[in-house]
Amino acid sequence: MKCPFCGFEEDKVLESRETEEGKVIRRRRECQDCEGRFTSYERIEEAPLMVIKREGTREQFDINKVLKGVTRACEKRPVSSAAIQNLVEEIEKIVRREGKREIPAAWIGDLVMERLQKIDQIAYVRYASVYRNFSDVTQFLKEIRNLSSKNSDRN
Repeated sequence: MKCPFCGFEEDKVLESRETEEGKVIRRRRECQDCEGRFTSYERIEEAPLMVIKREGTREQFDINKVLKGVTRACEKRPVSSAAIQNLVEEIEKIVRREGKREIPAAWIGDLVMERLQKIDQIAYVRYASVYRNFSDVTQFLKEIRNLSSKNSDRN
């Protein structure tokens, strides 16, 4: 690695540490020429994860979009921000663990709905209405009936 002070290309690693849950290695280095000390970081190069939208377009996966959608669905509901954050983190782990470079948006939406249904049913219906693009009240009623029948099956 090239010294940032003198440009010499040989150094000695003094210390290595894992940071960010083992995703990054921090190395303290010393230049063999000028003895200047500096820090370098080593990260795994991740290929961008692409989401395939309904209409066939692709965009880079953005966990903040998932967070925004879940937060909006949970507005004015008794759902803690910690529960929302946990749900979003779980979705991100599942999506990344899948190991694919392209993932359908529908699959991500289904994961979110599956988890939201367990947390808050009103938030679930709100999310479903946007995700499934409900166009009239009958679609809302159908979703609520499905939810009600699932609840009565559990009891």
